Amino acid sequence: MKITINVNGKQQRFDVEPNTLLLNLIRDEMSLTGTKYGCGIGECGACTVLLDGDAVLACMMLAVDADGHRVDTVEGLSDGNKLHPIQQAYLDEGAVQCGFCTPGFIMSTKALLDKNPNPNEAEIREYLNGNICRCTGYVNIVKAVQCAAVKMKE
Repeated sequence: MKITINVNGKQQRFDVEPNTLLLNLIRDEMSLTGTKYGCGIGECGACTVLLDGDAVLACMMLAVDADGHRVDTVEGLSDGNKLHPIQQAYLDEGAVQCGFCTPGFIMSTKALLDKNPNPNEAEIREYLNGNICRCTGYVNIVKAVQCAAVKMKE
């Protein structure tokens, strides 16, 4: 089946099987490996990407359902060697340890701040509750989101 997806601002065509997951298309066909395979059942958030600006779990979505839509991955946030303010905030606040979950958290943060540029701590925690981190805990992640909110206003 032929599909067309705008990936990180670039229109691309793919020939996919009807059962191809968006996660597999992103990682295997596009070689965008920032999107991680974590649990495969929509519990960990490591595979979070944006679909038309909304955070979705790529392991739970068929590639054909992205046909005609825009998909943004963590690779699409930076501008060359210049990190996006969200990415920089995660580094500045020490919200990265092993880094496996970080792309999913960053994409969820992007979706949150695009919808609510000034979230309070409770709103941040609620929005990120679908993302799991096994290393850093969540204090620095919440601080990173708060820092990113400030940086994105500048």
